[in-house]
Amino acid sequence: MNTPTVYVRTPDGTELATDVCLPDGTRPLPAVLIRTPYGRVAHRAELRGWATHGFAALAQDVRGRHGSPGEWHPFRGHETADGAATVAWVRAQAWSNGEVVAVGASYAAYCALVTALAARDTGGGAACDAGTGAAFDDLRRDGVPDAVIAAVPALGLAETARESGGPERLWARAGWWAAHGDRRDSDPDALARALAGDPRLLEHLPVTRLAARLAEGLGRELPSWSRLWTAGERGRLVALGSAARIPLLAVGGTRDPFADDTVALWRGWGGPSRLLLGPWSHRLTADPAAPARARVNLGALYVRWARAALAGRLEPTRHGVIALGDSGRWHSTPGAAITPDATPPDRPEADCRWPFDSPTGLRLLHGAEFSADPDRPVRSDDLAVPDDGTRADRCLLLSPPLPRPLDLAGAAAARINVTADTPSADWAVRLTALDPSGHADPLAFGIVRRTGPPGEAADITVPLGTLGLRLPAGTRLRAEIAGHHFPAHVRNPHTGEDPVTATRLAPSRRTVNARGSALHLPVVARRRYVEPAPEICR
Repeated sequence: MNTPTVYVRTPDGTELATDVCLPDGTRPLPAVLIRTPYGRVAHRAELRGWATHGFAALAQDVRGRHGSPGEWHPFRGHETADGAATVAWVRAQAWSNGEVVAVGASYAAYCALVTALAARDTGGGAACDAGTGAAFDDLRRDGVPDAVIAAVPALGLAETARESGGPERLWARAGWWAAHGDRRDSDPDALARALAGDPRLLEHLPVTRLAARLAEGLGRELPSWSRLWTAGERGRLVALGSAARIPLLAVGGTRDPFADDTVALWRGWGGPSRLLLGPWSHRLTADPAAPARARVNLGALYVRWARAALAGRLEPTRHGVIALGDSGRWHSTPGAAITPDATPPDRPEADCRWPFDSPTGLRLLHGAEFSADPDRPVRSDDLAVPDDGTRADRCLLLSPPLPRPLDLAGAAAARINVTADTPSADWAVRLTALDPSGHADPLAFGIVRRTGPPGEAADITVPLGTLGLRLPAGTRLRAEIAGHHFPAHVRNPHTGEDPVTATRLAPSRRTVNARGSALHLPVVARRRYVEPAPEICR
């Protein structure tokens, strides 16, 4: 099965390197299109898999990356125009039956989505580059695919740069820009090498000047780094998706930092939408020690879903499935049941609330008052906690052992009553599962930024993401409330200055009031176990 490379011409004349894998035979075929900045060659086995199942399969380097000429500007309008031009090119080929499924993971999911939503976009971040607008208008009808599979989608520059609650993602963005930004190819180990030369690299201020420090270790400039922190178009693709009518399969992992974006895309989509949320990381990989029953053949599921979507066999509804960790069990969930404020009939609110400093909830160990010092931040890469409260840098709470196994499927949140003596304060909540031996596994995390008068008490909701797991009997839940989560997130300077431009740091005194504070968990009271493929494809 050959995979020749062809060059697809875009409206401005740029020719994009595209690998095409066709099954044997001459009959017209539906097509699958993957547009990626990570190298089309890495998808050749995937293309052969699609072709084996009767699809024409294409993988294309986006402009300015690997085999495609031009300049690459992440999350800019050329992805919309180039995707539409490629879909139109596919439909014009003799081997095409006119049906196209746009497929992608991470940034490639963004490429698939902006192509699918091109006809709905009237400007903003997906607007065409200068000089291509008229030609792109001619492509809108022919350039929109018939269905889209978006796995662990990076929905935009703003979504990747910051949490929905405001704090900036430092470690992940520095790693991605070091590996992929402002270059034609990729260097996955770039940040590790830079940190080996300067272990305190991510501590340097201001954050906007981090690119200069990285450049010293990488031997190249990162001029696009500063644009990352001025992006302001959060929510645009989700809003556009509400008017979409084509089918969507949104695939994510409960261990993926973009899981909430995946859920938001699925929940807001206007056409038939399905959610598959497994026990996976951003690479859609599970724990290597997970039992075989917990594994899913994603390739086979994608093929089955694509056939159902193209044939019009999907119900015009929204539903999905969430894996209960590595148990091998999947829970069916309607669209409303996954939101943090929902109270569906099978999940009474009383079953979800774990009050602070309560025998039936979370007992306060120490740190009702603590100091959030950005010079000594609570670290995101260390699950160890202080043994006592003599130098409290966080509020620490612990539950009694679970009397029976507990299934969690849906959105979790902490609702806390807090005070800070600074005009700006980040509130980070980390939830950890402790087995009877004391071994800690990360369970959930959330962080929000609040600004307000110093010393004023406030009720804050900290979303903790979408959970899908089964906790064994005997498990204890440990909750930490802190002012920082570094280096995963930029340190709040507590001065009221923008954290990415600030050069001065100050400590912040914090208080957590147990009265009125609680952890809200999506406890499954009535289990609806399903097989993922039939549920996704119905």
